[in-house]
Order: sequence, then structure tokens, then C-alpha cells
Amino acid sequence: MVNPLNKVKRVLPSDTGGKDLGIFLPIANGGWILSDKAPEIDGSYAYNKKAAMLADQHGLDFIMAMAKWRGFGGPREHWQHSVDSQILIAALAEATENVQVWATVHTLLQNPAVTAKMISTIDQISNGRAGLNVVTGSYKGEFEQMGAWRADVNHDQRYDLATEWVDIIKRLWSEPSVTYDGKYFQMDDCQSDHKPVADPHPFLVCAGTSKKGMQFTVEQMDAIFLSGGDENELKENSNMAKQMARDAGRTIKTYTMLNLVIGDTDEEAQKTAEYYASGFDEEALHGMMRAYGFLDSEIGKENDFTRKARSSFMSAHRVGSPDSLADQCISLIDNCDLDGLMLIFPDYHAGIPVFADKIMPKIKSAFPSKSVVAENA
Repeated sequence: MVNPLNKVKRVLPSDTGGKDLGIFLPIANGGWILSDKAPEIDGSYAYNKKAAMLADQHGLDFIMAMAKWRGFGGPREHWQHSVDSQILIAALAEATENVQVWATVHTLLQNPAVTAKMISTIDQISNGRAGLNVVTGSYKGEFEQMGAWRADVNHDQRYDLATEWVDIIKRLWSEPSVTYDGKYFQMDDCQSDHKPVADPHPFLVCAGTSKKGMQFTVEQMDAIFLSGGDENELKENSNMAKQMARDAGRTIKTYTMLNLVIGDTDEEAQKTAEYYASGFDEEALHGMMRAYGFLDSEIGKENDFTRKARSSFMSAHRVGSPDSLADQCISLIDNCDLDGLMLIFPDYHAGIPVFADKIMPKIKSAFPSKSVVAENA
């Protein structure tokens, strides 16, 4: 059967010289601050729907939801309560009009044919706005609790598995039938219709930053999420990813994740960040370390990981007034040759409008997009 849906050319700002600015949705309670002094985020559908609609109404470029099945404990039961990534994104695809909607799938948990159908459905709901964040491994404890941890597949082999997984999905999105005999997956005349609306396919992104992970990402994905111990390391990682993509005859977008603490003045914002740090949740940190695979003998001891964590922020963050944060974001994007930022806020409902009104216009002005007309194929 011929796909009856019209293909829609997928265009993001960075395709035309601008920068992509999106939101990492708070699908689990507590958000990305380990503190009992941080604003309360319940991880509910209602909270995420409002955040997504604000992002859409204010012209942000994408929203993304992680996938989570077990929390870290602590007084607030950090990340204990969460919603499902794919179902949430499907609902938000209907609740929004323009913003890209990206769900997360773990390759160890979900069959590629099932994923191909689900993301294609989200793409149809959103008229070509769907995306897929591919996660090749995860917290061991989350998978062990459901009997899904693959002890027989080591770190590098998980990327070999993911390569087969993505290959199958791309073929199911573009071919009438797929027969596949791989090491990890087998398909026998497997069919998946409708095909996605997005041309060439739904947006693909990954955060593979090891040598093997970066190679997988630059060869298979449209974008990579990067981090670094400091701005110099982030710049090196961004340059490395883009060079690896060029060597493979491709291009790759580089993004980083950033938590913004906004105040009327730099001093006010700094006091707010210090207030969050004063409520640092040590117990939740220990739960997070166990989830990351730290040994019990290492938990409770001071190291680089714990010293960074004591700021209470679970990701890189910037603090300041709107003008100061605009300058910091522009500098970070420019110095590290980034194609975009995935943003986090202590309070999304309060932070998104301020960012959109007072910070985003300056970033967009610093990196203007060239005018394009989306094509239908």
C-alpha cells in the first residue's frame, strides 16, 4: 500500500544558520536540582503539558522527554515519580502546533519494529515534528528490577546492538519490507506502515560521548548531546564530533544541556543558586551514585563527582540576569561551535516565558537564520 501521507521537509533553525533552542521536559519529580529548597516539580502530565505549551507558544524549537523507571530516594524521593516518555510525547504532539517533539527509547528495552511504529505514529500526530532520542545503556539498577539488564553485552557491544537497532528502524521507515539477520536482531519480511511524515525521517539524537558512542552517534544520528568538565572540554568534544562526522562523509549537530537560574540581577540569581545548594540532598546523591554504578565503598567519600554535585545542579548551569544569561549563552554557543541548547529551569512555568521574552531574542539575533521555504515531497 502506498503511504497516503504527504511528506514534510524537516527544517530546524540550525539547518539554515540559526541555533536550536529547546526544553528538556521535567518528566520526573524534582527536576534537575538535588535540593529540598528547589521549586517543587511533580513530574506529572499536567506540569509537562503546561511547560510544552509554553515552549510552543513562545517559539522554542523542540521539547524532549527522557525515560525513567526508578528514583534516587532522599527526602523528596527524587525522580521516583515519572511519566512514560513516548506516551507523554504523543499527547504533547496533539497539544502543540509547531515545536519539535522528541521521545526517548532505550535500545535494550524495546524491539526496533515496535519503536519504528510508535515514532511513526507520533510523527503522524505531529505532522512531521517527531524525533527519537536513542539511549544505548542506562542505570543498571533500573533494568535489573525488571529483569532486562544484559550482562552479556558490554559497553561497546551495546553500541553494536544499537547500530543494528537503528539500521532496522531506518529501513522500516523507508522500505516496504525488511528481512534482517543480525547478531542481536532478526526480522523476517517485517513490515511497518504508515511511513513517517518527516522527510527524510524523524529527527535522531543521542548522547554517546565515549569514543565508541561518539562514533555511533556521528554515523547514525542527526545530533549529539555533549558535555564537558569545563567550556574548553566542551569545545574539544564539539570539534571532535564534527570532525568525525566529516570524516564519515556526514554532518552532525552538537547540543549541550544547560540549567538557567534567572534573577532580576546577577546578585539575586546567585543568591537563589546558593539557596538551592543550601538544601542539597545528600541521600539522593548517594542513590544517584549507586545508579551510575559507583561501589558502596565509594559512596560517601569526597571525589570530583561529589564536589560538583554539591552545587545541587545535576547538569551544567548558568546564573544571572536575563542580559547576563543571554551573553553567557551566546558566548558558549559561539566558543564551542554548538548548534543549539537544551534548556532546564528550576521552575519551568516561570522560567520559559522570561527566557523567551528576555533572553531568546538576543540569542536568535546573534545567530540569525537564513530564510527558507519548507518543501513538500
